[in-house]
Amino acid sequence: MSQEQTLPDIAQIRALIPHRYPFLLVDKVVSIDFENRRIVARKNVSINEPFFLGHFPEQPIMPGVLIIEAMAQAGGVLTQLTLGRDAQSKLFYMVKVDNVRFSDKVVPGDVLEMHVEIKRVIRNMAVYDCKAFVDGRIVACAEVMCAGTRE
Repeated sequence: MSQEQTLPDIAQIRALIPHRYPFLLVDKVVSIDFENRRIVARKNVSINEPFFLGHFPEQPIMPGVLIIEAMAQAGGVLTQLTLGRDAQSKLFYMVKVDNVRFSDKVVPGDVLEMHVEIKRVIRNMAVYDCKAFVDGRIVACAEVMCAGTRE
């Protein structure tokens, strides 16, 4: 990102992707590297998340599928910024997830940091290399493919 550009705040994130509470899983963009097509974004994991009511309520952990979704949403923010679009433009849907690994739990109070890179773009599809961290340790990784709706 050039020095004169500012990182998107939560209002701009909401303008870039269509997700809303309780399914908006990107709270903040930390950095964007347009040249290398990378983004670092964060999700503040709160005990008030609705999924904690039933997902191991005595020892709450963030569901792995939502960690993958958070990484995909960070990729969506990157794609929309890269293409100069907003949430009203073509929608992208997750269509494939490969090489998923979960290596640690994500619990209330954690800050989930997603590092996402666009590996390749093929027609209306993008493939992302995704890694999620908490306190500098990797908690999950995956390769995610998203496809855009036809115009």
